[in-house]
Amino acid sequence: MEWRKGRRSDNVVDARGEGGGGGGMRFGGGKGLGLGAVLLIVGIGWLTGQDPLQILGQLAGQMDQQQQQTAPSGAGGKAPPANDEQAQFVASILGDTEDTWKALFAQAGKQYRDPKLVLFSGQVNSACGFASAAVGPFYCPADQRVYLDMSFFREMETRFAAAGDFAQAYVIAHEIGHHVQTLLGVSAKVDAARRSGQRMEGDNGLLVRQELQADCLAGVWAYQAQKRLNWLEPGDVEEALNAANAIGDDRLQQQGQGRVMPDSFTHGTSAQRVRWFKAGFAQGNVNSCDTFSARSL
Repeated sequence: MEWRKGRRSDNVVDARGEGGGGGGMRFGGGKGLGLGAVLLIVGIGWLTGQDPLQILGQLAGQMDQQQQQTAPSGAGGKAPPANDEQAQFVASILGDTEDTWKALFAQAGKQYRDPKLVLFSGQVNSACGFASAAVGPFYCPADQRVYLDMSFFREMETRFAAAGDFAQAYVIAHEIGHHVQTLLGVSAKVDAARRSGQRMEGDNGLLVRQELQADCLAGVWAYQAQKRLNWLEPGDVEEALNAANAIGDDRLQQQGQGRVMPDSFTHGTSAQRVRWFKAGFAQGNVNSCDTFSARSL
């Protein structure tokens, strides 16, 4: 992948080395929630059948609105050094997602808002709470930021046998897909369904459909970026497909637990993740990504 053709985004925040420690989970950059409050929220979540992290995320959004004068850990940060090639790669991919989605949103009469991408090491505080690198890359809708510990890329190679720069680009584009869902109101609808008591998990659940749509949106970006920059090299698409295949629920469960439990799926099977990335990459059309109406995933 000739990633140096891409425009470097100015929205990469280098929070590596900050550690993300402090007095409990922090929301909106203000005082952290005490451990007792966090445990209470988790307990309520389990009793009501809601995802505790989702409750924390919703609370984060409310507190963020009340505390606009402050910001979560890592928000200030700094730009990554110019001689950090891996960080420059991330900035290049992010910059092209910005260019792609701004153009697609404009065609639809909408306005795209750039997210921030926070590089961290080990652990980080976000508006959705405290997270360690073990959770992998994630998007927080409460602060509209993507969080990435680049050690995940090494884990992709060693644990998942999913190496390659375009495999890494797919991971970033997937998280940006969640940002697109937030701007389009998809995430809010899924949250409303959760609050109304609809089942989220499972091989046909809303969480799976949401994640597969993000895979499809990553494919849309990949198509549009290639059309504009012609930066893919032989084997690049296979790298992305291999990455999608490696992190399917069925494969991860089989590796980790020795059995597959479809009722607990949250991201979709390997075959589904590959299929929906291909659906977006085929023509670069967002309309191809309606996983919520699809009878068969």
